[in-house]
Amino acid sequence: MRRRNQDTEKEKRIRSFDKLLALLQIFFIGFAFLLAIYLFFIQIVDLGKYRVKAINQRVSRNFVLRGDIFDRNGIKLATDKIYMDIYAHPNNYDSTPEELSKKLSPILDIPYNKLLTILKKPGPVITIKKDIDKATAKEVSKLQLREISMGKKSTRTYPQGNLAAHILGYYNFDADIANGVEYTAKDKLEHVEHAVRYQRTRDGKIIYDFLTDPVATTINPKGEDVTLTIDAAIQHVCEKELQKMIKEKEALRGTAIVMNPKNGEILAYAVYPTYDPNNFKKASALQMKNWSLTDVFPPGSTFKPITVASAMELGKINEHTKVLDTGKTTIGKWQIKNYDYDKNPNPGMISLEYLFEHSSNIGSINVAKTMTSKEFYDMLKKFGFGQKSGIDLPGESAGLLPAWHKWDKGIHATMSYGYGTSVSAMQMVSAMSALANNGVRVTPHIIKYSPQEAEQKIQSVQVVSPETAQAVTKLLAESVNNGKSAIKMAKYNVAAKTGTSNKPKEGGSGYTGFSYTSTIGYLPASDPQILIYVCVDSAKVGPVWGNTVAGPVFYEIAEQTARILNLKQDKTTPTKKSKE
Repeated sequence: MRRRNQDTEKEKRIRSFDKLLALLQIFFIGFAFLLAIYLFFIQIVDLGKYRVKAINQRVSRNFVLRGDIFDRNGIKLATDKIYMDIYAHPNNYDSTPEELSKKLSPILDIPYNKLLTILKKPGPVITIKKDIDKATAKEVSKLQLREISMGKKSTRTYPQGNLAAHILGYYNFDADIANGVEYTAKDKLEHVEHAVRYQRTRDGKIIYDFLTDPVATTINPKGEDVTLTIDAAIQHVCEKELQKMIKEKEALRGTAIVMNPKNGEILAYAVYPTYDPNNFKKASALQMKNWSLTDVFPPGSTFKPITVASAMELGKINEHTKVLDTGKTTIGKWQIKNYDYDKNPNPGMISLEYLFEHSSNIGSINVAKTMTSKEFYDMLKKFGFGQKSGIDLPGESAGLLPAWHKWDKGIHATMSYGYGTSVSAMQMVSAMSALANNGVRVTPHIIKYSPQEAEQKIQSVQVVSPETAQAVTKLLAESVNNGKSAIKMAKYNVAAKTGTSNKPKEGGSGYTGFSYTSTIGYLPASDPQILIYVCVDSAKVGPVWGNTVAGPVFYEIAEQTARILNLKQDKTTPTKKSKE
């Protein structure tokens, strides 16, 4: 009985094993069948698809050069320079290292023994020398050495050195990192209409077939060139005059911008400290930073024309309006005074021309009081404050303009003379350009666009009426001509305003002991062709005012730019040269 049970158990195990074996056989047969179908589709049905994939793995294209960058007059500001790296392939040596060294040493300017040591190194590929120029590469090619190869690479070079460095930016080929126009115009600079494509073997040799153009494979395609609005001559003047004043006054930094207010074209844009984009890797973060776009600061009295224009546009005042100037006032717990209070403690009823000439804080406050906070805020938004100007350079700040419902009496008052808001240098240029262009603010730009591109990238905004713009322009020009400003010119009427503002601490609480000094204006006042803005940060030597630091720089730039552009004079009789 016991034996019979054992036989039964044995038979069960055998049957279970047979079933398992049968299932495994079915599985492997099915797998083999599916594999056969899969291979059939790959090798027969989808042959074209995988052939294309294989070809794409071998596809290569010629080395693409970036387009050049020119100033408005055709002066080359940036270009690609091709260099070659030279390699040896020991597995392909037809000559001995000694023979190769003897041939290559005089061409590569490497001592014979040193080159011999390099050529005897182990490995499939030996780097002999990097960054050889075209002429040297041509001499090596003439030797027709099978064991020697060369690899192309290009380096971005800037023929004018550090001229317009913050505008051009830089391009790092190794990391594909760019700044300035090199970044904003990257797509255009690298765009090739008809790139030549061909196949290569694993070791890099070209596979020639009936469709391969042997001539095209030797040509390096190039991206599109970009022309800037910058005038290299005016740019040089701005950089020279700005740096001279910064060194004289031992200032921290500065900027000088020249723009055509009628079309928004930037003719010059100097930023200090600067750097050489040819050696950008050696430049410090402070040198490479375009602080005039990224940083914001209180504009000070250069903001007063905006306050007056806003009230005038709203019908609150006109060019003949007189406002009360008591010399000082108290708002909340704060006392506000004019900068010249000790000399002119109570001017009384003043004209708007006097307000500009003497840079009256109290007069500006009383002009601002004619507007509600919302009315004033809405006008400032139309002038472009609290938003980016739209210039075609990276890193622009939108500035700081508190919403009108957050204004108290203090903000409303200080806003009138340039302390309630923080702006970038480019925002001030953009806003003031509206007064110089019959009330129309045009997007500032650094790249020359085709008419089709301009329609998409450049906007025109009617900020104030032509009548308001012309009235404020007249008042500004009269204030300069009647005063003793450093910006007064003999041949041109200049509509301009100087400014000085305390520099806030980086934490945002309180002020440092330094100032921003600035001057902004345009000429000829009768038909403005150029707008100039100069700002110098933290001057330390001598009287530190907009008129004494930024003013002389403005004057020199205006004089030389007018001569370069051959601007028509609008002043026939010479005129008699204040702080602020």
